Order: sequence, then structure tokens, then C-alpha cells
Amino acid sequence: MPSLMTLLVYALAGTGMGLLAMRTGIPAAPLAGALIGAAIVSMSGRIEVAEWPPGTRTALQIGIGTVIGTGLTRTSLEQLQHLWKPAVLITLTLVMTGLVVGLWTSRLFGVDPLITLLGAAPGGISGMSLVGEDYGVGAAVAALHAVRLITVLLVLPLVVKLLTPLGLGNS
Repeated sequence: MPSLMTLLVYALAGTGMGLLAMRTGIPAAPLAGALIGAAIVSMSGRIEVAEWPPGTRTALQIGIGTVIGTGLTRTSLEQLQHLWKPAVLITLTLVMTGLVVGLWTSRLFGVDPLITLLGAAPGGISGMSLVGEDYGVGAAVAALHAVRLITVLLVLPLVVKLLTPLGLGNS
């Protein structure tokens, strides 16, 4: 199959599953759905691996950074004045935990420490996969983050719903 057709199949699979996932109401459903749709096509083995045109990853990184950046508003800065201590504690805890879990997992299962360290890092799937890609382990890092992301997106909203009647979130 020609390269452009291959990319179109992946784009249609990702778009279709992303739109379908939106009906679930889970947070970041389009992202999770698109990930699953493209992964199903890729793992089927019936379509060649997508080779994106040069500059695509850079454009995606700029796009993702822009989307995240637009979410940081003056209100975010005002909230950070009150939340900087929890932000520092959460960040340090997640980074340290990611390092410990990544190294421990590498040793326990004999997996390349680079993969487990990036796979256990607290970043999002897109960012960490792109970092992994720079080191030549993007697919493995994406797989670890995909499992984490899908699990968190399915489990955490349920936990929040169960804990909300107990008075959490009403501060």
C-alpha cells in the first residue's frame, strides 16, 4: 500500500475510534480512542507501519505544546500562587517514584532501563513517546504509557465518582 494511503488508513482509524470514544464520557476519550484505533490497525499486521513525513513529529510537538500552553491562563497563575507547595511535592514525588519504579521494573523483568524509566515517567503519552522516539525506544515507551493512560482514564473517574459522595472535592 502506498505511503499516503497507509497514513490515511491510520488517520481514519484514529479519527473513527476517537469520535466513537467521545460517546463514553471518559476524560480524554478522543485521545484514548484515537490511540486504540491506530494501534489496532498497526498491530493487525495487515497495513505497513506508518512512516510520517519529515517534520510531522516537530509539528505535532508544537501543536501539543500550543494546546497545553493555551490552557495555562492568568487564572492558572493565580491558582499556582496557592498551589505551588502541592505542585512541588507532587512533582518531586512522581519523578522520584517514576525513577524507583522504572529501575526496579528494569531489574525485575530484565527490560532496558531506558524503556522502563521513560515508561514510568509521569509525563503524558505524547510527550514521553516523543522523548522515547529521540532515544530510539518510542514504540515501547508508547506501549507502557498507553496501558497506564487507558487504565487511569477508566479507573480514576470511577474512583472519583465513588469518593465524591464522601465529601471529597467539596473544599
